[in-house]
Amino acid sequence: MKLVVRVKLLPTPLQAAALEATLHACNQAATWAAGVAFEENARRPLELRKHAYAEIRFRWGLGAQAAQHAIKKTCDAYTTLRANLRNGRYGRPGSRRHVRASGKPVVFRPQAAQPYDDRMLSWEHQARTVSIWTTAGRLKGVAFTGQAGQLEVLAAHRQGESDLVCQGGKWFLIATCEIAEGDLNTHPAGFLGVDLGIVNVAATSDGERHCGRRINRKRERDRKLRSKLQKKHTKSAKRRAKKHAGKEARRNKDINHKISKRIVAEAERTGRGIALETLTGIRERARLRKPQRTTLHSWPFAQLGSFIAYKAKRAGVPVVYVDPAYTSQECSQCHHTARDNRPSQAVFSCRVCGFVEHADHNASHNIRQRGWMAWVCGAQSTAPELTLIA
Repeated sequence: MKLVVRVKLLPTPLQAAALEATLHACNQAATWAAGVAFEENARRPLELRKHAYAEIRFRWGLGAQAAQHAIKKTCDAYTTLRANLRNGRYGRPGSRRHVRASGKPVVFRPQAAQPYDDRMLSWEHQARTVSIWTTAGRLKGVAFTGQAGQLEVLAAHRQGESDLVCQGGKWFLIATCEIAEGDLNTHPAGFLGVDLGIVNVAATSDGERHCGRRINRKRERDRKLRSKLQKKHTKSAKRRAKKHAGKEARRNKDINHKISKRIVAEAERTGRGIALETLTGIRERARLRKPQRTTLHSWPFAQLGSFIAYKAKRAGVPVVYVDPAYTSQECSQCHHTARDNRPSQAVFSCRVCGFVEHADHNASHNIRQRGWMAWVCGAQSTAPELTLIA
């Protein structure tokens, strides 16, 4: 399985200037190539290379490998755009967003990521330095740092390309690693159901709830601050909002890592699998009041699901996905399903058998049972191919 490790570069001011000039040149070349691809309808690397390769090398002074990567990055961007248009990410065909997205060439930010292969980048793990190509020549002895566990994974399992990125004035290399999967537990003792919700980010069928009122109060403060800054329309307010958004995203990511780690560890310890809800289309399916919509849309549930999936894959824990329809209204004891079984958000009370439990735990029991039935019927354990762990 593929994992992605991010390490921080520690360049000197001269080295940082060379890296910045390189990133700008590569992205300017990619933006120009995107315009050529749009005009000539050349969206594949071999076709675009005929129109753009020589000009990129002459005009921006890029090396052969850098020019090839700029062309490939352009084609990949158009492939992603085409997939997003097909999947409705920009609305229906003919809508304003759809026309605006499809009617102009792709443009790359000056500090967008630039891929590097082993010809352009070499690692010295003992000295914790890299030798990296730039438009000003090859830079040797550029220091990097990271957590001990991440650096061990990097030294033992790195394969393929690495991406150079600049975020907030800091430089990072994002490296792809090929990790061996754990031996899959083909005979689980049962399944641990996980219900994802609004008040509790995750509730398990073992009776554990993750991130309740304390986190929700913090999320509400974040929402109010974000709304306040958006109303000001000043440069300083926009700058502060952007900085706060990054801080909020990093905190949410850290919480998702902690939740997923605890869930996978418990399933591995007890020899069980994990049953998750299918999150596809959750925003379109959910029928919520306006305050709840903001709460639902502000949490990265897909990220949490991917973290659980890839950690489970490393540990050999099977993961199955089930249809979450009516899990909050179905009684986990007698399976009577009715909207009246939910007298309040937190309480489940069956109108037929009288079973009473916390609503999220009742839903997690239903997910656990559906997960077991899906496994018995031959569902395969799945996990994403690429996940950022740093």
